[in-house]
Amino acid sequence: MRAANGKDGFGADQTNPRGRFARGVSILGSNGATIMLIQAEIKNHDLRFETAEGLFSPHSVDKGTLVMLDKVIFDPGDYVLDLGCGYGVVGIVAAKCIGAERVVMADVDLLAVAAAEQNAHLNGVPEVRIIQSDGFRAIRETGFSLILANPPYHADFSVPKHFIERGFNRLRIGGKMLLVTKRREWYKNKLIAVFGGVQIWEEDGYFVFMSEKKSMSYAKIM
Repeated sequence: MRAANGKDGFGADQTNPRGRFARGVSILGSNGATIMLIQAEIKNHDLRFETAEGLFSPHSVDKGTLVMLDKVIFDPGDYVLDLGCGYGVVGIVAAKCIGAERVVMADVDLLAVAAAEQNAHLNGVPEVRIIQSDGFRAIRETGFSLILANPPYHADFSVPKHFIERGFNRLRIGGKMLLVTKRREWYKNKLIAVFGGVQIWEEDGYFVFMSEKKSMSYAKIM
């Protein structure tokens, strides 16, 4: 993974990840339920996502997710975890860039997991591994080079605390964690405490944080 402009190992230009057709239209499913269909071009891949009410950002690809993807270049040797995958945007983009066998996706919500599975098939990467998991609790894989997450907002920061501390342990040396949020200070301080440093971008009201694992132990005693 590189946080810079360039091309991936499959030859697709990754310098413009923003969703060109990021908003969806509503269609009626076979069971009578309303399904939103989002069409987007992200990192030069034409993608489609089926979503529904009850999922995060069901009417358009989340802007914060696109801001985070703007900072990532996927390398052929990457092993990627999309943590809190929702209906699958980040993990599916990664799978299109580096191959489905190099990507794991996880979400606590069974509806999100089902939507991500459907969208993986819809976008030609059905082999991607998708897990129903509350954070890392059901994830057995380790040695990730890249963990990407858009954590939910909670007043006590319990979810991002779990993501950051457990994520550090699942990264390989040199692996990176990227988070996107609308809050700065808590994430900055927590990432420095765990990783020893953090790079921060601010764009369109979002903060993207990137920290690299440089040792096997936390930078500070937790």
